[in-house]
Formats: sequence, C-alpha cells, structure tokens
Amino acid sequence: MKVGLLGLGTVGGGTAQLLLEKKEHFEELLGAELELTLAADLDASQKESLGLDDRIFTQDASRIVGNPEIDIVVETIGGMKVAKDFMLEALSAGQQVVTANKALLATHGREIHATAKANQTSVAFEAAVGGGIPLIRSIREGLLANRIESCMGILNGTSNFILTRMTQDNAPFEEVLALAQKKGYAEQDPTFDVEGVDAAHKLAIITSLVTGDYPSLEDIHMEGISKITPLDIQFANEFGFTVKLLAIMKNKGQKVQARVHPALVPHDHVLASVDGAFNALHITGDWVGDVLLYGLGAGREATASAVVADVVDLARDLLVKSRGRVPALGLAKSRGEHLELAPMEETSCQYYFRFTAADEPGVLAKVSRILSEHNISIETVIQKGRRSEGSVPIVMMTHEAVEKDVSAALARINALPQITEPIMLMRKA
Repeated sequence: MKVGLLGLGTVGGGTAQLLLEKKEHFEELLGAELELTLAADLDASQKESLGLDDRIFTQDASRIVGNPEIDIVVETIGGMKVAKDFMLEALSAGQQVVTANKALLATHGREIHATAKANQTSVAFEAAVGGGIPLIRSIREGLLANRIESCMGILNGTSNFILTRMTQDNAPFEEVLALAQKKGYAEQDPTFDVEGVDAAHKLAIITSLVTGDYPSLEDIHMEGISKITPLDIQFANEFGFTVKLLAIMKNKGQKVQARVHPALVPHDHVLASVDGAFNALHITGDWVGDVLLYGLGAGREATASAVVADVVDLARDLLVKSRGRVPALGLAKSRGEHLELAPMEETSCQYYFRFTAADEPGVLAKVSRILSEHNISIETVIQKGRRSEGSVPIVMMTHEAVEKDVSAALARINALPQITEPIMLMRKA
C-alpha cells in the first residue's frame, strides 16, 4: 500500500514521522507493507529532521496527485482552494483520500463526497474533528444502531484553555489570551478559535453525519468567548454552573438545531470537568443513552494518530478490493442535500442575564416588567454592591424562555437610560 503525503507542517510532519517510525507495526496490522512513497512540500526545511531522503521528499505535488502508483493521498496542507483542487483531482483519479481539513469539509463537503461517490473512492476525515478522539468513527460506525438525539461538546481546545484559566485565576480574557498565544495554544490571530468559527466547522461535520445532509455554515449560530468576564464566571459559579464554549446539535426529527456559544454547564455534568486544552463530545442515542468521548482535540501527535488510523483503515479496504465500504456520512441512502436548520429564534432554554444599571430606585422593577411582557419569568436574582462609578450589576437566571422573546425584551431593556453597559447574555446548556 503506497501513501503520498501533501504538506509537512505540524500535522503532516507528525504523520510522516509516525508512518516511518511504526512501519513494522502497521505491517503487522495489515499483513502488508504500508509505505510512505512520496511526501510533498514547497518548504524543504523539515526534510532532514523528519528523516525523508530524496527518494521520498518532493516539492512537486503532481508526482502524488493522480499518480496511479499512489494508493492513498493524505492532504495536510490546509486552506481551501489548493487543498480542494488536489483532493478532487485525486478522487477523480481513483485514489483514496485522507484529510484533516475541517474548514474545507464544512464548506465544500457535499461536492467532495459526491466526487468520491461518483468515482467509487473514499474520503476519510477522522482527524478533522476532535484531533485524536475517534469521534467520526464512533458516530458513523460505532453508534449506527442509534438515532442520535443530541451532541453537545467542547470542540475547541484554545477556548477551553482560556475559560479554564479565567475560572481558576480570576483573570480577564485579554490576559489569558496572551498566555495562550505564548504557550502556542492560540494563533496570533485567534479569531477562528475564540469567536466560535472553528467549533462551528466541526459542528457542521458532526451534524452532517447525524442527519445525512449538509448544513450551511451561515445557518449555524456562532458566538465566541471574547465578551466573557471574570465577573460572569463568578456569578455562574454562584448559580451552580461552569462556563464553557459549547457546540450543540439537537436532532428533533423535522427540525435540527446547530449552534455554538458560551453556555452554563451544571457543575455535576461531565462536560463541566473538561479543562485545559482537552476536547469532549457528549452524545445521546435513543438506544445507547449517553456516551462521552474525551481527549486531546489538537496537536501534532494526537492529530497524526487519527490521520494514520484513517490511512490504515483505507489500506485494509483496498487489500480486500473494497472501495467506499462505509458511505461518507454513514448512510447508504443519504440524500446529501442542503440541511435547513431550525432558526436560532426558536431556541428554548434558560438564560443568564447580567445588567449593569444606574443605582437608582425602580430599575429592577422596570427590567422585570419588560421581561414579564415578553413571557420571560425570573428564577433567581443576585444584586451586588455599587461599583465605583455608581452602577450596580444585576444578575438573573430565567425559567425556560424562547430566544425570539429574549431578543425583543433585551432590545427594550438596553434602550433604558438606566442601563449603562450592553447586557451580557448566556444560555444554559
């Protein structure tokens, strides 16, 4: 079984190293040789450190893509257009493809999987969601006897690291973000991680596996963690919650919800204890009940582990002359069509509000009246002492309410002259 590798960055370099170091182990698993035949990258600086000689290393990707002697093409270059073009060309040429490119699959998954199906090839993408955690295989194969009712997870290690340190150190977002960048957990431009985009890419892939259809990223509600303050984390703790950035999918039959936002997780829920850069996905199936998958969601070793597992899996199929044994989304009769998600305004849950108000009589009464007029009832209220500038924080947990009503009520409350800062909102998981 001959493998061609595109890209020798963090994940690609780890994949090359793993394929070379454990070559004998993979031969024992397969009963056949698994050979890294060619590895391509425009940058030759890592060639020697990875142990790649001139027979393996190339700067010409065309020696791999479309080459009939290469059985499996591994794409780890990232990005969109070039990666997409290489993948489509490889699939059209009958090559099997492994990728860790979540953004590409979330955006162009329908076209990529359709090309694979038309050419009786396969796209394996375990490493695209959850790094080394076997999420894709678990949903697509391990839980296939179930109707998946919900998936709720921490799918971005950077945001989870930041929230963990904010909680433990009572430190502001900007300070902890700088620490995450120093440690290498966050990019210099951390937008994709801290604003929920990365988690939304992964949620789109999970949702497609559960439903058999492809949601548009534009339809997934996204909120990040940059507005969370230590004060919110403290109040959440008083109510009995831990703040996490969650990706949530709820499969309600005719309607499917998919959203990413900061959420209040009860202290006794398993996701509340997932700290640092770790990821976890809590799955509920109609027969299996609750399942938790947990581990490192990123990093050289964990992600390379998932990439190589896909390579071995596809090699096993080829050895028995099988192609497309497991459909891309796990459903042989998958329509592979656009999935229309339930609008965010229909979401129903409990809400956390933090109002910063002038220290005047009657403010709480005005706020409560507006909430009542929009069918929102208050479960608990905490009011702390006056700040130095004369304002007071008022924090509420509501009973279950509808997003549409909440949006309308908060728009009115924000317009009150006594409200001195934009209202902070979080939802209960």
